[in-house]
Amino acid sequence: MEALFKVKASELDQRLIDSIKKLFRDKDIIIKVSADFDETAFLSFYPANEKHILENISAEPAATFTAKDFQDYVNKPE
Repeated sequence: MEALFKVKASELDQRLIDSIKKLFRDKDIIIKVSADFDETAFLSFYPANEKHILENISAEPAATFTAKDFQDYVNKPE
């Protein structure tokens, strides 16, 4: 069994520990603690990666809609 808890460090309290103990009872468990991070910022740390990311973003097709154009498209019968 596996469970993932995503909480702010300030929210850690005895209730969380009690919940984990109740959920897993007498089983051996592994606790891994990590901080959330911005994957794009991490990958952009290296200039070659950042260049690759920006090239891929700029290669994506783009479209421009007015609000009316978008509504017309959404409401168009199939």
